[in-house]
Amino acid sequence: MGLIDSRILVVDDDEAIRDALMEILEDDYEVICVDSGFKALDQIKKQVFDLVFLDIVMPEMDGIETLKRIKIHDKNLDIIMISAVDRAQEATDSIKLGAYDYITKPFDHEIILNRVEKVLLKRNLVKEVSFHRAEAASGTEKTQIISKSKNMAIVFDRVEKVAKTSSNVLITGESGTGKELIARAVHNSSLRKENAFVAINCAAIPGELMEAEFFGHEKGAFTGAHKQRMGKFEFAHQGTIFLDEIASLKPEFQAKLLRFIQEREFTRVGSLRIIKVDVRIVVATNTSLEEMVKEGSFREDLYFRLNVVPILLPPLRSRKGDVPILADFFLDRFNRQMNKRIKGFTPDAIAVLEAYPWPGNIRELENLIERMVVLGSENRFIDEKDLPFDLLFHGESATGGQEGAGENKGLLHARHSFERLYILRALQNCRWNQTMAANLLGIHRNTLIQKMKGLDLAREQKDLQGS
Repeated sequence: MGLIDSRILVVDDDEAIRDALMEILEDDYEVICVDSGFKALDQIKKQVFDLVFLDIVMPEMDGIETLKRIKIHDKNLDIIMISAVDRAQEATDSIKLGAYDYITKPFDHEIILNRVEKVLLKRNLVKEVSFHRAEAASGTEKTQIISKSKNMAIVFDRVEKVAKTSSNVLITGESGTGKELIARAVHNSSLRKENAFVAINCAAIPGELMEAEFFGHEKGAFTGAHKQRMGKFEFAHQGTIFLDEIASLKPEFQAKLLRFIQEREFTRVGSLRIIKVDVRIVVATNTSLEEMVKEGSFREDLYFRLNVVPILLPPLRSRKGDVPILADFFLDRFNRQMNKRIKGFTPDAIAVLEAYPWPGNIRELENLIERMVVLGSENRFIDEKDLPFDLLFHGESATGGQEGAGENKGLLHARHSFERLYILRALQNCRWNQTMAANLLGIHRNTLIQKMKGLDLAREQKDLQGS
C-alpha cells in the first residue's frame, strides 16, 4: 500500500497511457498528469514530486531532452522512462543520463506498483540516512528515562496516552529536567517510531538562518547557499519534529510556523515549489508561554496551536527517591565510558545528594557524577568527603525552597552537618595533621579530637592511612 502523501508526475502525450497509469496509481498516491515535457518542467518548478513517469517519444521535446532538463533542475528526482518494446535500447541508454529505471508498454498493474514502492522506499532511506549522519555528526545521544517517582508516573501516563495520537505536545519544565527525553518517549511510543525524530534547539539558530534550517533552501538562495539543502521539517516527514526552547522564536518566524501548522506545507528559501509534509510537532520550553502571550512577545494563536496536550515535568528536587537511582545510573555509564571501577556511593554521600535541591536538575547531577568518576580512585566508594563543599551548604532561595526535597530535620541536625563538614575540610586541607587543623579552626587539639570522635570523623583518618 502506498503513501497518499507521495506525489507522482505522469508525462505522456498519449491520453490512454496517462489514464492507464492514473487508474493504477490514484488509490495510493497523489497523481498529476501532463502531456508534454514543457508542462512537466513547469509542474516540477511549482511543486515537489517523489517520482516521474516520463515517455520517451513525445512531440516538440522528447523524453530524453526532458530527462536532461529535469536532472539539471533536481538531480535527486527519480524518473522511470516509458517506452515501447522497440525503443527499449533508448530507455536503457537513458539510465546513463540519470533515469532510475524504465518500463515498456503495455503495463502490468503489479509491476508498476512494485516499481513505485521500490523507488519510494529508496528515496525515504536516502533521506533517513542523510538525517542520521547529520544527527551523529552533532553528537546527539539518546538516553533512557530513569525514575520511580509518583510525580513522574503521572508524566509517563500522559506520554502513553498522547503517543497514540498525532496531537501537538507542549512540554514545560525547568532546565535540565529531561524535556527532550520525554519528546523522544512520545515519538518512540507512537506509530511514527519507524520514521525520523528530528530535534532543533531554536535558541541556537540565528534568526536570519532559521527559515532555511527549518524548511531548507535552493542553491544560490543566499550567500553561502552553495547547494540545495533539505530542511529539518522535510527530514521529519511522517516522523516527529521536536522544537526545544520554542519561546526564543522571533515574532516573524512565529507567523511562519503558525502557517505551517495550519497548512502543513511550506516552500524552501529561494523556491516557489510547495512541499507538503506530515509531521508530529512536539515543543518544549522552560519559560511560561502564557506570560509571554500576556506580554505580547508570543502569538496567542500559535500558543493555542502548540498547547494541545501539555506535559509538565517536575524538577528533580520533587522526584522523591530518584536521586540515588539516577546517581547509580550515571556512575555505571561513566565507569564504562572511562574504563574505571568506582564501586558506588557511601550512605553519607547519598544523604548529601538527596538533601541538595539540584537547581540544575538531572543535567547538574549528571555533570557532578562525571566529575566524581574522573577524579575518583579505582575500587573505592565515593564518600561525603569527596563531594563539593557547596553541596551541603547551598542557598535555598536560589531554587525557591526545597519542596519535596525531604523532611525538615531541624537546627540541631543542620548545625551537626555543618560542623562535621567544616572540620572535615579543615583536616583535608592540613593533610589530617590534627595540630595544624586545630590551629586553623582556632580550637585546642584535644577539643578537635573530641569533636572528631563525636562527629564520626576518626574513621576518615584511618581510611586515609590505610590507602
